[in-house]
Amino acid sequence: MKRLATVLTVFSLTGLGSAALAESHVDPAIAGAIEARQAHMQLYAHNIGVLGGMARERIPYDAEAAQAAASNIAALSTLNQSTYWPEGSDTSVEGSRALAAIWENLDDVMSKSEDLVMAAAVMEDAAGQGLGALQGAIGGLGGACGACHEDYRQSDD
Repeated sequence: MKRLATVLTVFSLTGLGSAALAESHVDPAIAGAIEARQAHMQLYAHNIGVLGGMARERIPYDAEAAQAAASNIAALSTLNQSTYWPEGSDTSVEGSRALAAIWENLDDVMSKSEDLVMAAAVMEDAAGQGLGALQGAIGGLGGACGACHEDYRQSDD
């Protein structure tokens, strides 16, 4: 049931993004790529929110839910995302927060992506092993996500 709610939330969020991109007269291939990567990032955010909430003890630790969220992140991190990032899908397109620096520094982006895969694997091993284990792994996961966002995503400000 939780998985269904997550999927429905992502579809509704990406549906809103789809409407905005459709109205902005963006090339359909680029709009589709942006929508796909935003949906992917929403899934990361949802699952990291579960783990982060538990790590900060804002929500009760639940080994099964923690393990599911960590496994989702690990699976997401290994998906081939190459079609999500066509040139021209940066912040020059309304609705995208990707900076042009991504395409200028692909080797660094790929390295950061590999760091995320490794941090997600550590979290997957730790998440269901108790609150202390989850708390020990959350910093590496958050750091791996943040490293890419710092350099390659437009800030919220």
